[in-house]
Amino acid sequence: MSQKQHTIVRAVSLEGKGLHTGHASKITFHPAPENHGRIFQREDLENQPMIPALSDYVVDTSRGTTLGINGVKVHTVEHVMSALAGLGIDNVTISLDGPEPPILDGSALGFVSVLLEAGLLEQEAERKFFVVDETLSYSDEGRDVHLSISASSVFELEVNIDFNSEVLKSQMASFSEGSDYSGEIADSRTFCFLHELEAMYAAGLIQGGNLDSAVVIMDRPISQEEMQRLKDQFGPYEGNPEAGILNATGFRHENEPARHKLLDLIGDLALCGMAIKGKVHANRPGHAANVELAKKIRSKIKRQQLSRRFMKEEQKGIVFDINAITEILPHRYPFLLVDKIIDFDENTIVGIKNVTINEPFFQGHFPGNPIMPGVLQLEAMAQVGGILLLNNIENPKTVWVYFLAIDNARFKKPVKPGDTLKLELEMTAMKRNICKMTGRAYVDGVLVCSADLVASVVQK
Repeated sequence: MSQKQHTIVRAVSLEGKGLHTGHASKITFHPAPENHGRIFQREDLENQPMIPALSDYVVDTSRGTTLGINGVKVHTVEHVMSALAGLGIDNVTISLDGPEPPILDGSALGFVSVLLEAGLLEQEAERKFFVVDETLSYSDEGRDVHLSISASSVFELEVNIDFNSEVLKSQMASFSEGSDYSGEIADSRTFCFLHELEAMYAAGLIQGGNLDSAVVIMDRPISQEEMQRLKDQFGPYEGNPEAGILNATGFRHENEPARHKLLDLIGDLALCGMAIKGKVHANRPGHAANVELAKKIRSKIKRQQLSRRFMKEEQKGIVFDINAITEILPHRYPFLLVDKIIDFDENTIVGIKNVTINEPFFQGHFPGNPIMPGVLQLEAMAQVGGILLLNNIENPKTVWVYFLAIDNARFKKPVKPGDTLKLELEMTAMKRNICKMTGRAYVDGVLVCSADLVASVVQK
């Protein structure tokens, strides 16, 4: 795979019904400039709102992945995203005149075909990669769902499925960067079990589904009455009892269900917003689990981007060192009370304060019994929270952060020289320039201080 970014040569379109909404829609892929990313656009709505194809905007994962902003939604994006990621298309605007892309035959093949017809265009900018340097994982023990991504020089995936079904035995599928996505993965169709059909239909799902857009696995006998009811809902069909499915055509691959789960996984992980170099192991994956892993990757990407904004060189385990902190905070000796930031995402931050006997306040608090004043523990907490706020401002030197209130302050244990104070802050509300945060401070894993903080960002 080329290390350059790619778009398409010209716009191309497809039409059809959405699987779950049943709405007819037209999807058009448009070329886009470098670093544009993949963005959906609802051209049927006022002002044609756009939704970046990022895990930040996932609002639902029930039987598909739905993106949304301010009430505007695009349903079932995973097949489109899989096609784009599988072909290595980085920059494209995906316009829709309805709420959901066409389901077509239930695979990504239709999207792949028109994108290849449009032609891929190599751009000048380098493709951006998330290189896995530590294992990230997500598990749902109750459902025996386990996903992880570990270090690898290429993007590779291995999927295992097991539905405890006599009809659909356990299967596995794998894919590696450089393999033939179009020929090996793209044509694998979505599937469900016969017992799920009517329940999904009654729940308002699969309103646009039929036996041309999904494989229905016969996991129980079917009566003539039920057969007629299914024909009334989904149209005429001829079953394939030998294959154990309602569809007359049978499976396209012996392990087509596992391949489709892999197809979905590629699409959902593409919502991290960057090409990946890492190895994915997935046991019983689904959209909810896929998106949770994508969010973990996305969070790590954001943390790296935050670090690069102020750090001169990357340091393992450190988001901001003391030099970066002094670029963000106005505080200086003897009132700079945070030494480094070790974790950071949109709403949480973790800072470290190394407490030493050299702190000037120990001279008087107290001679012969040095204890860090509780008010300074709160100040250290507030400074870490200030970094959380200021980092989102283009030029933090143009504003002040003033703390308006400290509530529910509790001090559980004295903090003494030699202690390492771990300060954890979570943003609980943000309205205009007012922010609420909950803070906790630990020494050796033991809670020593907690408080709720309210701050205001004020222009200088």
